[in-house]
Amino acid sequence: MDKTEIRHQWERISETYAQRRDPDGSDADLVEELLERLPPDPQVLDIGPGDGARTLANLPAGSIGVDISRRGLELATETVPDAVVIQGDMTHLPLLAGTVGGITAYHAVFHVPRTEHPTVYREFARVLRPGGWLLLTLPGSRFETIRENWMGGSMLFSAPGREATLNQLRDAGFGNVQTEIATDPLGSSTEFAFAQLK
Repeated sequence: MDKTEIRHQWERISETYAQRRDPDGSDADLVEELLERLPPDPQVLDIGPGDGARTLANLPAGSIGVDISRRGLELATETVPDAVVIQGDMTHLPLLAGTVGGITAYHAVFHVPRTEHPTVYREFARVLRPGGWLLLTLPGSRFETIRENWMGGSMLFSAPGREATLNQLRDAGFGNVQTEIATDPLGSSTEFAFAQLK
């Protein structure tokens, strides 16, 4: 599934996904932990915010949401009117280097082909300030599949596995990696990682 088709599918399913996922839960609580690690009044980038209820709404005013889906960003603007939203691709983030103090990437990176994940993590490192923190979902295993009839559409799920992901983060310049288990928007337990840019 190429990026054009992934974008098309997100346009198709954004509203259904927003309706089915729970805006509360322990993975939303991890945002508070992230903010405690950042300086006061940080600017935070939320990758793939969708409707914004899960992460963007819990970030400081003026935080940035980057999503491949225009419809997702329309929903995010309704949920978080003071956020800055930009349509873009996480492999080529439309931000200058050293722009943000923190990044959240919940259930987002695994919708990019796993061969491009190292590029994604390098982009995260590029736009983060030195010492900034990334909070992201860790894949529990290695997979590459297109799920048909997912949320009323089709979607790519792709990851190189947990250890490969941790190695890719280190190769991109992240260290001080700490992991936690939390419940995700659809009710499953998921591992998350905090990683600090060196």
